[in-house]
Amino acid sequence: MTTPRSSKVAGINPPLSAPSQTPPPASATPSDDTAAPDGSGPGSSAGSLAPDAPAGVSGSAPGFAGDPDAAHGPSAAGLTLPTADALVRDRLAGWVSDLTTLQELTERLARTGTLDAALHEVLNAGSSLVGARRGLVTLQPADGPGHDRPTTVGLGLGRADLGHIETIPHASPVPRRQESRTPAGTPDPDAPGPADSPGSYSSSNPYGRLFDDLPPAGDRTGIAHPDIADDASLSSRHREVAARLGYGASYAVPLESEAAGRIGAAVWLYDEPAEPSDRQRHLIALYRDYATEHLARHLELAEAREAVTTLREELLPRRLPRVPGVRLAVRHRSGPRGGGDWYDALPLPEGALGLAVGGVSGTGPGAVAAMGRLRASLRAYAVMEGEDPVAVLSDLELLLRLTEPARTATALFAYCEPSAGAGGRGGKVVLAGAGHCPPLIIGERRAEYVETSLSAPLGMLACWEAPSVELEPGSGETLLFYSDGLLHRTGDRMDRAFARLHKAAAGVPRAALRDPEAIVDHVLRAVLPAGDEGDGHGESDGRGEGCEDVVLLAAHFE
Repeated sequence: MTTPRSSKVAGINPPLSAPSQTPPPASATPSDDTAAPDGSGPGSSAGSLAPDAPAGVSGSAPGFAGDPDAAHGPSAAGLTLPTADALVRDRLAGWVSDLTTLQELTERLARTGTLDAALHEVLNAGSSLVGARRGLVTLQPADGPGHDRPTTVGLGLGRADLGHIETIPHASPVPRRQESRTPAGTPDPDAPGPADSPGSYSSSNPYGRLFDDLPPAGDRTGIAHPDIADDASLSSRHREVAARLGYGASYAVPLESEAAGRIGAAVWLYDEPAEPSDRQRHLIALYRDYATEHLARHLELAEAREAVTTLREELLPRRLPRVPGVRLAVRHRSGPRGGGDWYDALPLPEGALGLAVGGVSGTGPGAVAAMGRLRASLRAYAVMEGEDPVAVLSDLELLLRLTEPARTATALFAYCEPSAGAGGRGGKVVLAGAGHCPPLIIGERRAEYVETSLSAPLGMLACWEAPSVELEPGSGETLLFYSDGLLHRTGDRMDRAFARLHKAAAGVPRAALRDPEAIVDHVLRAVLPAGDEGDGHGESDGRGEGCEDVVLLAAHFE
């Protein structure tokens, strides 16, 4: 009867498989238990022992012609040994298991959308491959994207644990390496240089002290410390930190590939003295090569996103104007793809104030540049004819249609005349919108959407036109403008997103109603899903909800 073999998990060697066949039962006939030395006794046959068979082994060798038990293989000491075919099958099964494991892990890594998520996935995958529970990965390329800002992520390590690791001193100029087999007196080609030599981590990275004994760039060999407590090559502080954090061994590998070079390193920490097997080292090396390329692409993408974000912030107002009778607050969170949402607040003649929010179709640097051009044009039209918001948007639509016919945009412009609370009035507001979401009016007695007429976005019709709306916010009320990205980030349908925003506005605490800063913070927390504060670093669900810009602009009338 065949005994099932134990399954292989994450490329780790399974225990020795059970014999493929059970030994044949002993015969009950007494004459079968004894045989003459020359094989002529009862129950014996001429082929009962193979020629040159070792003592204690009965039956012919595996595959011996004419042997009916050849399929069972030779038995020794009452046990049947696996055949050569069984060993080959076991080896092939191991290879298939390893390939399947690597495919699953690399597919999971490929699905990560941010650098932070990719680093956590690398740690989790490496932990399963080498059999360690904790780990740490740090990125600091010698040059290129990310070289000026080290990035470190831990697995199973808290802030206090990372603080203890920072206290580990750097290794001596000749740190411990794997045991050298070079004859005495012969220079060791693997002998490392100083801790700050090319390819090793500089003292600017506090966690780089765990990787002092990694080989220089060009050598991707991993370094194991099987028993840190008894490793005299490590500093006493290193051993003390290991004992304090409860890890007894470590295995570190450089994150390096031929295309990306060395961009960082990873280390996994064992709870007890241990080290990975040759097979585990081979698997983590294969995974490391792919992970390095993936992380390098994320570094390049993060740098490009940062450049787009910097450009967008430079194109938006550096500070909000101060106009008597009204206080302003704004929150702008950029999406990871670089959207074209924008806002503006500019003082106008005769103590008036112009407020605008909008968005340009598309993402990336092109959309950001178009947003800058559109905002600058609106400012010019607002200064000349700001008291008529419809005229401002009509001129903006004509400019967009003539200069950028392939783009569309939404916009909402409001002309505000604060009255500093005279007679209980907060002022007068005239606004017009082009395909943009209606603003909210928030106060002690009401929280409602401003009724605006339906209109098409700019650039969609041959001639845009829509009526303006006039309202008089009371003293102590706040007019809240927002981008459609705030609604999309909720992940709900638009009707539910509008209801969610209205509920958040109605739920502003009474003590915060006269503070526009508190109002926008409350709305952000109440509207956006848990874990998404509108910072653009949340994971997208594939429909783009986590990738859009968020704009909140509040005008509180005193």
